[in-house]
Amino acid sequence: MKVIIDDKIPYIRHAAAQLFDKAVYAPGAKFAQCEDLKDADALIVRTRTLCNHRLLANTKVKFVATATIGFDHISIPEMAEMNIPWTNCPGCNASSVGQYVRNSLAVVAQRRRMKMADFTVGLVGYGHVGKAVYKALSEAGCRLLVNDPPLQAEGGADVELLPLSRLAQECNVISYHTPLIRDGLHPTEYLGNRRFFQSLEQRPVVINAARGGVVNESELLDAYREGFVSDMIIDTWENEPRPNPTLLAQALIATPHIAGYSADGKSNATRMALRAVCRHFDILIPDEEDFLRQTAPPSLPGSVKPTGNRMADWLALYNPIADTLRLRQSPDTFENQRGNYPLRRENF
Repeated sequence: MKVIIDDKIPYIRHAAAQLFDKAVYAPGAKFAQCEDLKDADALIVRTRTLCNHRLLANTKVKFVATATIGFDHISIPEMAEMNIPWTNCPGCNASSVGQYVRNSLAVVAQRRRMKMADFTVGLVGYGHVGKAVYKALSEAGCRLLVNDPPLQAEGGADVELLPLSRLAQECNVISYHTPLIRDGLHPTEYLGNRRFFQSLEQRPVVINAARGGVVNESELLDAYREGFVSDMIIDTWENEPRPNPTLLAQALIATPHIAGYSADGKSNATRMALRAVCRHFDILIPDEEDFLRQTAPPSLPGSVKPTGNRMADWLALYNPIADTLRLRQSPDTFENQRGNYPLRRENF
């Protein structure tokens, strides 16, 4: 049993060594150059590995697991044509994105001398991530409005779902949490566009922690310059790993696609991907407690302790300004900053 694994997936090597006969590690963008690809049984990838006919034709790969929520790097039609099943890890880092959005708004609140309760946040998308962001912001005291047309069509949502026009009227924060969908009944590509931005009545903060193409960056910048948008918080970019230099300079918070990069979220993704491969090939995890220990993130340094001040403690665990400064100082190292991201925990 041979598995090729993205070499930036953390907390995986000890467990993989126990579960598979051979685990081979390769950079995500260079799987095609890996000599072991042709006779590999499975791949565990991230978003930088494009899984399509070009990569997998003439290989023996029988299964692909992506240790990510998103799957726009998986060519679903071509995978079906090749009869190669695949899975992603829905919800693995949802609470991490919740931490990112909450803490980013804490930065805004501090700068504007506001309270978290002063924010009325419009969530565009209410899947795994949207729900986690809703929970984090609700607990922080924010008012929440939610838009999700596909979920509304299905029925059964646990919150009231509203049209975008209501969010545009009432919200001083708009936060995107949808997949990138280019066609079908509910496309999300450029959901954040000139028409929507010019309908905004509260000069909101606009947050994109979804996918780069969900927001039209040039039209967002125009809306910012024209005063329809008061601040921009950008984690996902249209042309990753080459962030728009103007947006990078003008956004209040600009980070290299790391909203979901808490150590806790990474650990969840690693465990879910390994379990998926084991299920597909009927591999038994021999010791569950040992598996959890092997894939657990490290503890925080002893010097990082709670103070009892809620907002200060949030930012002691994670302050997005540090990531912003790193990216501005060295935008060309976008990928390296993601691949070598410092330890970030969601709780003390």
